Amino acid sequence: MDCHELVELVTAYLEGALDADTHTRFDLHLLECDGCGNYLQQFRATVRTLGTIPDDDIDAVFRERLLDAFRNWS
Repeated sequence: MDCHELVELVTAYLEGALDADTHTRFDLHLLECDGCGNYLQQFRATVRTLGTIPDDDIDAVFRERLLDAFRNWS
């Protein structure tokens, strides 16, 4: 697995949605790549932080724009 593929799969990895082979390749890449390890930790911190914001505190239009952006992320 290369860094680009890891970035594409990080959400599925955190959700536990990878098949066993892909999960193993993901973990092996993390062992060899400090940059991707740092990326994963930053991603986890972002998810944790954003998870503390109540939905009512985010403007509905802005929230929908964010969701659209991430839905189409590839």
